[in-house]
Amino acid sequence: MSLSDAASPLRAVDGRVPGRRGLATRQRLLDCTIDLLASTPYRDLKVTDITRAAGTSPATFYQYFVDIEAILLAVAEQAVEEGRLLAKLITGQQWKGAAGVSSAERLVDGVLEFWRDHRATLRVVDLLSTEGDKRFRHQRVLMLNSMTKSLAAEIAELQGSSRESGVEPMAMAGALVGMLVNLAGHRGGFEAWDIRFDEVREAMVRLIYWGVTGPKLPRR
Repeated sequence: MSLSDAASPLRAVDGRVPGRRGLATRQRLLDCTIDLLASTPYRDLKVTDITRAAGTSPATFYQYFVDIEAILLAVAEQAVEEGRLLAKLITGQQWKGAAGVSSAERLVDGVLEFWRDHRATLRVVDLLSTEGDKRFRHQRVLMLNSMTKSLAAEIAELQGSSRESGVEPMAMAGALVGMLVNLAGHRGGFEAWDIRFDEVREAMVRLIYWGVTGPKLPRR
């Protein structure tokens, strides 16, 4: 889905624009799908599972979605749209001194909360992206790019060009965002290794702060 598509009216499978009740039914199907993904592998999810949970019929489902993949994509788009708002925790924030540490904490906590709230959906996005589905990969890129570009702009503002800082701002921002989303998605793994996640969070905060403010490395 392109950004221009996102701005166009939402349509049912037959091309009609749903009314208020239709939109509410569609959203109920999405919400039930999200709930089911918390306990059901996406490959095992069936239309009848979703419609039973939503209290409607398969015929109603097919008014809005052509198949299971279509509703999974809609669920992904919904989560990604919310995830792109994380860029607001980056742009225009104070990044120097104690205020900068607070900004890093808000960003880390925002990412952790988002991943906790959308864990099941984001797991599907990651799996299908890894399997090569370009639609889900595109959604993942949209979300991560919004954070990466915002963070790169703040890094460039503080550190200047790559010649001045030693690292190109987009490269540093990409590394930091990759760190955030991967650690946010592996909380259970750290706890299984007996690593307290509050300590992992503190490490994330420090890495964000150092990456944005740019302490110099010794000559190599």
